[in-house]
Amino acid sequence: MTSSERFFGVGQGGRRMTQAQATHPAGGEQPPPSQDMVLAALQRCYDPCCRDKGISVVEMGLIEAIVIEGRQVRIDMVLTSGWCPFAMHLLTMIEQEVGILGGVAEVQVNIVWTPTWTPSRLAESARQKLTLPLEQLLPLRAARLTNPPTAPNPSMLHNQE
Repeated sequence: MTSSERFFGVGQGGRRMTQAQATHPAGGEQPPPSQDMVLAALQRCYDPCCRDKGISVVEMGLIEAIVIEGRQVRIDMVLTSGWCPFAMHLLTMIEQEVGILGGVAEVQVNIVWTPTWTPSRLAESARQKLTLPLEQLLPLRAARLTNPPTAPNPSMLHNQE
């Protein structure tokens, strides 16, 4: 079992199976997945920071390349930050979602550092989901300008004995 395969169950003869083997047993092999099938699976993968907004790793612009060679799928992915605390979560999610596609025997997800992720990689759909509605913000701005916060009284900031 390679590092990208996950234990999924026990097959005939007590052998350990990967998820791809359990889902698509040998004998009835399916053709390799198409690029569109892999993209559709990646649309179901979310960075935890954007899941509540429904922004997939594809819309975030994290997917740099998809290479399909036979039944092996390699995905190159950039991170929004080199310190992303969710990198392993994303790798596992992508491996699982792509791994259950028919015709997939192995999924390899690589983090690449070039090119660097910038907000320009966001899809237009992601930009719209992340945009704050101006019509809701204008009344808040007007109220703040009408009633600016007052500065605290300096004498109140010190302990009075």
